This record gives sequence, structure tokens and C-alpha cells, in this order.
Amino acid sequence: MGSLYKYYKPLTSICFSPPPTKSYLLHSIKIKTLFSPTKKTRLHRFFTSLTPSSQPSIKTIGGDALAASPSSELWLYNTMSRKKELFKPKVEGKVGMYVCGVTAYDLSHIGHARVYVTFDVLLRYLKHLGYDVRYVRNFTDVDDKIIARANELGEDPICLSKRYCEEFLHDMVYLHCLPPSVEPRVSDHMPQIIDMIEQILDNGYAYRIDGDVYFSVDKLPEYGQLSGRKLEDNRAGERVAVDSRKKNPADFALWKSAKEGEPFWDSPWGPGRPGWHIECSAMSAAYLGHSFDIHGGGMDLVFPHHENEIAQSCAACRDSNISYWVHNGFVTIDSEKMSKSLGNFFTIRQAIDLYHPLALRLFLLGTHYRSPVNYSDVQLESASERIFYIYQTLHDCENILSQHHVTFEKDAIPPDTINDINKFHDTFVTSMSDDLHTPVLLSALSDPLKIINDMLHTRKGKKQTKRIVSIAALEKMVRNALMVLGLMPPTYSEALQQLREKALRRAKLTEDQILQKIKERTVARKDKDYEKSDAIRKDLAALGIALMDSPDGTNWRPAIPLALQEQQVAST
Repeated sequence: MGSLYKYYKPLTSICFSPPPTKSYLLHSIKIKTLFSPTKKTRLHRFFTSLTPSSQPSIKTIGGDALAASPSSELWLYNTMSRKKELFKPKVEGKVGMYVCGVTAYDLSHIGHARVYVTFDVLLRYLKHLGYDVRYVRNFTDVDDKIIARANELGEDPICLSKRYCEEFLHDMVYLHCLPPSVEPRVSDHMPQIIDMIEQILDNGYAYRIDGDVYFSVDKLPEYGQLSGRKLEDNRAGERVAVDSRKKNPADFALWKSAKEGEPFWDSPWGPGRPGWHIECSAMSAAYLGHSFDIHGGGMDLVFPHHENEIAQSCAACRDSNISYWVHNGFVTIDSEKMSKSLGNFFTIRQAIDLYHPLALRLFLLGTHYRSPVNYSDVQLESASERIFYIYQTLHDCENILSQHHVTFEKDAIPPDTINDINKFHDTFVTSMSDDLHTPVLLSALSDPLKIINDMLHTRKGKKQTKRIVSIAALEKMVRNALMVLGLMPPTYSEALQQLREKALRRAKLTEDQILQKIKERTVARKDKDYEKSDAIRKDLAALGIALMDSPDGTNWRPAIPLALQEQQVAST
């Protein structure tokens, strides 16, 4: 005989979720440090006080060299209107944003990573533009899937969900996602949920059946406006229960009566628990009000979840209004959506066991957030190689700048470098303001990185006038762009070491083994045994280890394995 789990919660107006984990708080502190104003360096003073002269004027980006203009515009694609719209917050200078969080019954997969990386970039860019953002991201910790998994494992559903909420927070730290302002959980907000259901009933948009409460979609003529679906096209299923008692098969549950083996809470309609959709309507209203700026999530939430949210919220409060509905595209495998239900998913943990978390983030940002992105080893290898190149370039900058005392005077930065900075600034503003076109911005990083490398390593570059000043200015610009994208590591050296360690794991080699191969190859070259030398290089390249010869000796770096390089060439 199964048992019922009863959960008692005090009937207070707001129940805040438990404090974040210690590691999450530490991450929050670290991120704030990255965005906090630093002591004004001479370079900063130069960027902020440069006066017009005969040379081109420099545009600034992000605090130092990418600073947003108060007049900067942002265009976002609105799923409701099916077009890009100029972003205008309801309250000047402030933004309210709600993003639907995970249903916590298992480790999160790459599809989840894409959702929260997407909205983390939106959060960062809104902050970059000077907005004060209140970002709410919920946890669903009461749900059919959680109950089924808990029963399968013989666990308490709330305890199971709490465990996976904590695991999700760790994943967000790995991916450098900034913590939201609030992270409410369903189990902490039963009073708000019950209050909203009562309001919907009082307004005549719902009906009761044997302890259950259903929303009547026929009562709302606007139902379907977000998804574009007609009422006759809707069907039961997809988390909309099949129930012959319903007036319309598309009617959905606001409250479910208690069943054996399930957690329940007391309500005016008897013991039970909320339906899936009502939770977000209640929690978004609790923290942002019935009218706010941005509601986001994955494309799979457009119907039924967000469609039903709109219906519930409008039924509870006719003034309910969300200005922008923003949805990201799927992560696919062989052109099929990645999902737990299809069993074709990779967890974030599985991915970052072999690849650096910021390589995964770069991979996700390499495709526009509304387009599908196909998950593959070659794509992650490419992202890993690319981010190693970025960090190695900036690490080399740090090394050379640490050897010089950089001072700035009027006209200190050469006109060519100022033109390069202004060109990148224009691309930064144009791409990010155009519905967060991160692939364009990532591609634009190639030019300043190449210029830096030329100045660092080529004979011509080393002879350039005011070379060190140019390197310092370009490095600052690239660094600020990486901060907006959430790709800035705590230190370049640490990230490079971690990237090497991941490459060794993929190659199933130790660094000592690689160094031994380098020694053997050096001996072979000295003996003019070039066949053996080439074979060693090729064998390592096949495993994703590239050897780099220089006057100072031979080093190695991660690279795309040869077979995957060939696959990449064939696909293009």
C-alpha cells in the first residue's frame, strides 16, 4: 500500500528559496570581481579622457574599451509578434526577466546548457548597456517526472529534486553563468500558487472536478496567440493529461488531487499539488509582478507551457502583460532534438569531463541562439582548439606587457590601431544589438587576435611603431568582449592548463608520454631520420596533439584530431 507525503508550508506572502551553495556564492563573488571597476590604469585614463586630435578618435567598449553608449539600442526577436522589435523596458533603466528553469529529476543535458548560456549572454549584455536587471529563474521541484523518478529510486521526491537542483547550480558555475537575482522553487510557493488558482476560479476561467481544478481554454478567445495554434488543433498529451471529465480535451490542470505515493499540500479543493504551468505564472508574478519585460525559455516551451502561462496569468489579472517572449533553438543530434524523453542526450557533466566548460560555452555561442545547433565531437574539438588559441594569444600579451611600463600620452595609440579598435567596436555593437548575433562577434575576434599575434611573433610586427601600446589597447578590447560573452577565465594560464589536461584525457595520454615522444622526435631529427620524425608528429596529431617547433624547442598544444579534421573538411 503506497503512502501519501504531506508537506506543510507556512502561509506567508513570499517564501524564498534556500540559500545557494557555497561554491555558487564563491562564483558570484568571482564574477562580480570581473565586472567591478578596477583601479584606473593609465590605459583606462587614456581611453576615457582622449581628446580630439589630428588622429582618428577612439570608440570605447565596456568600462574601458567597449563602453556602451546610453543611446545603444537592442533589437530582440519576439515570438509573440514573430519579428524583431526594439527593446524598450517598462521602467526606464530597469529590466524584469523570467526564464523557466529545469525540472530537477536528473542531471542537466546540453540542451539545458544552451538555454541558460543564451539568457546569461542576454543578462550580461543588458547589464553592459547599463540596465539594472532583476533576473528570476525557477526550479520545478514538484512534477510528475520527479515523482516517477523518486518512486523508482525509493526516495522522497522533494529530497531527490533538491539534490538535482544543487547539481544544476554546479553546472551553471562551470559554464560561467551569472547567478539570478532570485531562484524560487515550487515547493516554497504553494500559497502564491493557490491564491492564483482561486483568482482564476473567481474570474470564471476554471472549473472543479472531484478535487481537481482545470483551466477552461474555451473561456479565453485569445488562447493560441503565442504559438499560432488554433483551438481545434490542440490535443491532450504532452504534459496535458487525457481525462474524459474535461470540458475540452485541451483544458489543462491547475491543481491535481492527491494520489497514493505522491507529495501533497492542503488547498480549498482538498489535498493535492499544482499542475506544471501554474507554477511559473505564480512565481513570476510574485517576484516581477503581472507585467514585466522578458519571459524566456527553450523553443519547446512555446506550446503548451508558455501558451498556458499566458492564459493563466491573463485569467488571474487582465492587466498581465509580458513585452517580449524570447526562445532559443534546439540542440540536435543527427537533426533530431536532444531530449531525455528520446534518450539521445549528453549531460553537461559528460561533455565537460572531456572538454573545458568554456569550450562548450563557445560552441553554443557559435550558432545564433534561435537556430538549431548540431552537437558533435568535431564541433566541440573545433571550439576547444579555438578557445585555446584565444587564451594563448592573450596569455602571450600578458607576458610581454608585464615586461614593460606602458605610459600613454596624447596620440599614444597609432592611427592604424585606433582604426582596428573602432572597426571591432562597430561590429560588437552591430552584432550584439541585432538580437544577440554572437557568431558574428566571435568571428570578428579573428582580426584583432591576428594583429596581436603578428605584433608578438613576426619580424614585421615586432618593428611596428608603438607596438607595446597597441598590444595593450587591443588586448583590453578583446578581454572586455570576452567578459560580455561570459568567456573570460579567472586566469589565462589556468584555463590553458585545463585545456591541455582535457586534451590529454581525450587522447588517453599523459604529459610525460608526450614529452617522451618529443624527445624521440628531436633525436630522430638530429639523426636526419625524417620518416620517424614525421611519423611521431602524425601519430600525435591523430590523437589531437599538435607539435609546435620554435628556436626554443618543441612544445605541444591541443588540436582537432586528424580524422575529425578530414571529416570537417568533407562536410564543408
